[in-house]
Amino acid sequence: QVQLVESGGGLVQAGGSLRLSCAASGRTFNRYAVGWFRQAPVKEREFVAAVSWSGGNLYYADSVKGRFTISRANAKNTVYLQMDSLKSEDTTIYYCAAYDTTGGGGSSRYGEYDCWGQGTQVTVSS
Repeated sequence: QVQLVESGGGLVQAGGSLRLSCAASGRTFNRYAVGWFRQAPVKEREFVAAVSWSGGNLYYADSVKGRFTISRANAKNTVYLQMDSLKSEDTTIYYCAAYDTTGGGGSSRYGEYDCWGQGTQVTVSS
């Protein structure tokens, strides 16, 4: 397994941008699909975006499509989530997650992921 650490969260005004980073430890990170999820208090964990191990396949929730961009740099063991045109409803804790896959895809189902970071808070003020 890999260990994941998120960073880049913070406070931003509506319409602004943030870039989250997910840094992984472990030499086999390039075998892992990586996803971003978010979860507000008393709500279910929500899929945001995912990227395949190669970076060639990208997946987005409809709520963030066109505003968020996921990417990865395997040489740096890091996955990014660029968040533009932020809205107040994007306010919550964001988690990155990963699972080892021999396939080329990713998943929107949080049950597929077995490695999770501790989360980073994103707050968008209106």
